[in-house]
Amino acid sequence: MTEKTILVTGGAGYIGSHTCKLLQSRGYSPVVLDNLVYGHRSFVKWGPFYQGDIHDSLLLDTIFQKHSPSAVIHFAAFAYVGESVGDPGKYYRNNVAGTLDLLDGMRRNGCSKIVFSSSCAIYGLPATLPIQEKQVQAPINPYGKSKLMVEKILADFDNAYGIKSVSLRYFNAAGADADGELGEDHDPETHLIPLTIYSVLGRIQNLEIYGTDYATPDGTAIRDYIHVNDLAEAHVSSLEYLEAEKHSQAINLGTGNGLSVQKIVDEAEKVTGITVPVVYGKRRPGDPPVLVADAQKAWEILGWKPLLSDPATLLGSAWNWHKKRHSDQNLLSRI
Repeated sequence: MTEKTILVTGGAGYIGSHTCKLLQSRGYSPVVLDNLVYGHRSFVKWGPFYQGDIHDSLLLDTIFQKHSPSAVIHFAAFAYVGESVGDPGKYYRNNVAGTLDLLDGMRRNGCSKIVFSSSCAIYGLPATLPIQEKQVQAPINPYGKSKLMVEKILADFDNAYGIKSVSLRYFNAAGADADGELGEDHDPETHLIPLTIYSVLGRIQNLEIYGTDYATPDGTAIRDYIHVNDLAEAHVSSLEYLEAEKHSQAINLGTGNGLSVQKIVDEAEKVTGITVPVVYGKRRPGDPPVLVADAQKAWEILGWKPLLSDPATLLGSAWNWHKKRHSDQNLLSRI
C-alpha cells in the first residue's frame, strides 16, 4: 500500500493511540494532534506529535501544509457524561466549536475526508432494541447532544462543501493492546472494566454496582462492549471506504450481544482468580436496563465485524495491561 498521511486528533488517548498503532502497521503515517488534557504523551509512538488544540487555526494550517494529510480521524473530545451535565459550556465549546474549527482547517487546506468518533449516547433512552442507525436520536445529556450536533454539522458540510464523513457510533470501548503497549488509563476512571480491575488490584476499595433489579436475567444492566482493537479496525475500514466511495455514512459499532455488569464481574474473577469486592447500590437516574447495537450496517458498508470482543479477551487483555501498568505501585499484594 502507498503510504498515506492521516491526521489523528486526540491520538494520544485510549482509542486514538490504538488506532495510530494499527494505521502504522497498515502502511499509513499517523500525525497526532493532542492537547494532553486527557491523553498520554507516552502513547504516541507511531508518527509525528503536535501538542496543541483543535481551536488553534495556525497550528492546524502548519500541520496540513507540512504533512498534507489525505484524511482526518477525529477523536478529540471531552467524554464524561456527568461532567457535561454540570458544565455543558465546556462540552459545546470543545466538542462542537472545536470540531467546527477543525473542519474549517480542513476546508482551507483541501482535505475532504473525516472519520468522526461519535457515540451511542446520541440515541438517549432507546425505544427498541437492538438499536439501529435509523432510530430516533434523542440524547439526554450535553455530551450526547454535542456528538449529535457534530453529526448534523458533518451532514451540512457534506452538502455545502463536499467534505465526506463516516460517523462511528461507539457503544462501550474496552480491553487493551495485546502487546501490552497501550491500554485504558483515564483520570478520573468511570468505566466498568477498569474499575473492576482496580478493585482487584486494591486501587479502589470496592466496585459499586448500580442496580440489581433491572428486567434482565441477573438483574444488572446490560451493555454492548467492543474491544478497542476492533474499534481501531473499524476506523481503518472507514478510511478505506472514504477512499473508494463518495457517500457519507453514520454507522453503529457494537457486537449485538450485551454483557451484564454481573457477567463482567464473573469473568473478571475467572481471569484474575480473585474475588471482586462488590457493593450493591441503587440504580442511577437515566440508566436504561439494556443498550445493545444492531451492527449489521457496519458489516454491509465496511465489511467489519468484531473479532476480539468476547468476554475472555476483553477482560484478559485489560487485566494484563493494568497488572503491568501498576506493578510498581505495591498494589499487587492480593494476587
